[in-house]
Parts: sequence; C-alpha cells; structure tokens
Amino acid sequence: MKVKSFPYHFLIFTTIIGLVLLPFAIIKRSFKDWVIVYLVSIIGNYFADKYLVSKGYLKYKKKPFPKSAIHLPFDFIHYPLMLLYYNQWTLNSSLTGIIMKLFPFVIPQILVETIAAKKTKLITWKKGWTWYHSFISLISKMLICRGIIATIRMINKGKISV
Repeated sequence: MKVKSFPYHFLIFTTIIGLVLLPFAIIKRSFKDWVIVYLVSIIGNYFADKYLVSKGYLKYKKKPFPKSAIHLPFDFIHYPLMLLYYNQWTLNSSLTGIIMKLFPFVIPQILVETIAAKKTKLITWKKGWTWYHSFISLISKMLICRGIIATIRMINKGKISV
C-alpha cells in the first residue's frame, strides 16, 4: 500500500467499522429516541459542515464521494455514531456527568482531526480554523443534540417508548 493512499484507505476502513457498529447503537431499548438522535445529528452536522465548507473554513480534498462538498462518511456515519453512544452513556447522568462524559468522545476525535489536517489531505483548515474551533463546535453540537433528546424524553414522560 502506498503511503499516499493510506488516508483514503483509513477513511474507508473507519467508515466500514462505523457502518458495522451503527445497528448495535440504534437497536436498543428506546429505539425511537436513538433514531431521533441519529437523524438530528445527521441534519445538524450536514448543515454545519455545509456552512463551514461554503464559507471556506474547511476543505475536504480526499473524499469517498468527490462530487459532494461535505464529508459524507463523517456527517452521516462517524459523528452520528459517536453521538449515539454519547447519548446512551449519559442517559441517566447529572449535568456534571453529561459534561464530563463529553471528553472521552471529543478529545480522540479532535486528535484524529488534527493529525488528519496536519499530516494528510483528508481535511484542510483555512481562514484561521484550528483544533479548538473543532473542539468547541463538537462540544456545542453534542450538547445541543443531548438537550433535544432530553426535551423529547420530558415531553414523552409516562408514555411508552418503542
């Protein structure tokens, strides 16, 4: 395997792993809640990524789907999967637990993204975008989605969830 093709193969490999893990994250008690989390994360990440790419903050040079401006595997598989596991882990957590449990998800993601931005052509940061912008945006998106599912759970309190 050529060194230059490693980032692309890594991307394909992690996407396949994400696709394999996805059913295990969704097919659990409260199936409806996890489908909502998955869909909210896809929609939110799609629009956030599309905005950042269109404004020139991010650029994805190597993508499995070259005609798409955004990074489809991250927006539709990697990030939603991470968010599903985060929401399941924090299901009965206090506010402190919800915040503290962000870091085991966000820090590895930021490390991988930083390495990808500096050592590969998978992602390019522009216009002053740095790792801490990604850090803040990931935390914000995760907390917003966590808040949405908490609100849905409060609205449905006492009702049977599939």
